[in-house]
Amino acid sequence: MPFLDWVNKNQAKDASLEVPYHLLKRERTYGDNSATDNLIVQGDNLLALKALLPFYAGRVKCIFIDPPYNTQSAFIHYDDNLEHSQWLSMIYPRLSLLRELLAEDGSIWVTVDDNEAHYLKVVMDEIFGRRNFIANAIWEKKSAPQSNSTWLSDSHDHVLAFARDKSIWRPSKLPRTEEQNQIYKNSDAFDGVREDGTWYGRGPWYADNFTLSLKSGQRGKQFAKTGESANIYEIVTPSGRVTLPPPGRAWSYTKDSYEKLVSDNRMWFGKDGSNKPTIKRFLSELQVKGVVPTTVWHYREVGENRIAAQELLKLSTEFNFSTPKPEALIQRVLQIASAPNDLVLDSFLGSGTTAAVAHKMGRRYIGIEIGEHAITHCVPRLEKVIAGEQGGISEANGWKGGGGFTFCTLDGAAFDENGGINPNVSFSMLAAYIWHIETGTPATQSFDSPLLGIRNGVAYYLLYSGVPGDRRPNGGNVFTRAALAALREYHPHEGPVVVYGEASRIGPATLAAENITFKQIPYDVKMR
Repeated sequence: MPFLDWVNKNQAKDASLEVPYHLLKRERTYGDNSATDNLIVQGDNLLALKALLPFYAGRVKCIFIDPPYNTQSAFIHYDDNLEHSQWLSMIYPRLSLLRELLAEDGSIWVTVDDNEAHYLKVVMDEIFGRRNFIANAIWEKKSAPQSNSTWLSDSHDHVLAFARDKSIWRPSKLPRTEEQNQIYKNSDAFDGVREDGTWYGRGPWYADNFTLSLKSGQRGKQFAKTGESANIYEIVTPSGRVTLPPPGRAWSYTKDSYEKLVSDNRMWFGKDGSNKPTIKRFLSELQVKGVVPTTVWHYREVGENRIAAQELLKLSTEFNFSTPKPEALIQRVLQIASAPNDLVLDSFLGSGTTAAVAHKMGRRYIGIEIGEHAITHCVPRLEKVIAGEQGGISEANGWKGGGGFTFCTLDGAAFDENGGINPNVSFSMLAAYIWHIETGTPATQSFDSPLLGIRNGVAYYLLYSGVPGDRRPNGGNVFTRAALAALREYHPHEGPVVVYGEASRIGPATLAAENITFKQIPYDVKMR
């Protein structure tokens, strides 16, 4: 597979490994105090993503990001005037960390315009794997041409979608629209409409084609070999007319299945009973199945730039933001790529649209934003959502308010330049980080003892009293024979053992005999 190259690419590839691990500081919870799963993080998203890894690696179902487009124009809230190679070097390490956060059946969706879309596709092929490319959806961002365009008026943006593992990722169907339902106009004699406008019986239907091409499926191969097919047979219409499928085509069902459809009143031959057979498609049955998503998203369905700006200003005249996305656009992504209670992440949160939409749709979410508008836009916007604001997708989702979120900032690095541990690092924080770097899995368990857990037959222990630099022989951070005896007594394990501590007073021969690997804090605490 060909790769894209640019100045400083090697540094960009290594950047995600070199990012220091920072602590997340919970500043305040808004709304329902029990809603601690929803996070808004203010800070550099590269640092924030690294800080989230020990707790959320492999747990995010859907990532949506709207990074700066590199359009050579200066936005109010972003430096979007990056040289091409700088832009690629900016996006590469962030995508690498985002991939680590994705669940095995998760997906990532990135909006971008023509300036970087095709380069970004090649970069994402490299990071996520070309085989995991889902689609390039086209979003109609402008409903009218731009009269002052020098060349062509750009009417669309791209939405690049990749799966963590496409072999197991599956999209959800979209709900049907009123426009799509308009063709369902027919009704059976025993069906009708109640006074409240609802149907009884199977409801409205439309007559669909009852044939398929002989070239498609096993039926075509069978006919090509034998000249016969279980799906080519005479059908006698109610008027007595005998009909066969047109040349090169076959009936959609076998004769036995066709007869069952007739007995179930699912076939239609026209009012006089002499037309070619068609099959009834009932709206009530198709509404359950939904609609297969397509790759062209019209503004009438998912909004446009103008609508997005209006949505934001309706919330507050102080919410001036250059590049918001319409709530319906994010809703489309979350409808396809997530379900209620799934975890959604946006590391370029901007004005807070993704978090607002996820909140209204019953998803858990993490939003990261570096600018001051994390405070001036995102927090007050979500407060309005909690209060039940009725803009954007609220009415369509029956949103009435509720829930909550926690606002966080980035605290200091876990380790200083000399390798010392930040005094703010608690036992549980360090345990979560060590568990992740050793096992590659997020810290979903509570850490309340030296035994962090057992994975693949290996037990992991942490000696850390919360006193950085405590290397006294009787200190809580030092691995001594007494500490080993205590671990064996209170947390026994027969297999291999890994022990983290600030120092060891046990010799190599004893460690080998006990099947123990000792790792020193902080020098052996390194990113996977």
